[in-house]
Amino acid sequence: MNNRYLVSRQRFIEAGPEVIFEVLATPALHSVIDGSETVKAAQPRGPERLSAGARFGMEMNMLVDYKILNTVCEFEEGRRIAWRHFFGHVWRYVLEPSTDARGVPGTLVTEQWDARRVRGKSFLRLAGYLRRHPANLEATLAKLDQYVAGSGQDADPGRVRQ
Repeated sequence: MNNRYLVSRQRFIEAGPEVIFEVLATPALHSVIDGSETVKAAQPRGPERLSAGARFGMEMNMLVDYKILNTVCEFEEGRRIAWRHFFGHVWRYVLEPSTDARGVPGTLVTEQWDARRVRGKSFLRLAGYLRRHPANLEATLAKLDQYVAGSGQDADPGRVRQ
């Protein structure tokens, strides 16, 4: 079933799920891997590492500076992590051990922006979120790959899977 309020992208990353999960579970690294360029920093009083039910704040900027409080709503160590904020959007990452076409071991990382339960969906459409999020998710996965690889070079866009 195709639902425009659930945007999902995948990318194979040559690292184990536990390595990738550590990056995702560390709020201080979210600004490093954010493909939307809106996440600026973790708020200082939040947890250093996320866990089930953890609440953490982020410093954001989308035309103006603002703060957002998130709650971890899905958590399976090394496999799945998701958080939502007051408006109800869920940012989800699912990690599956995998191998690429060459037989190289790694992880198939799925990132999802899930707004299926958000009220006021027409606002999301008008604000352009539905158009922007596919590219933002792809950029985030590329930055995550780049960070984990530690290469500091541009990620190969040809490795993005839809």
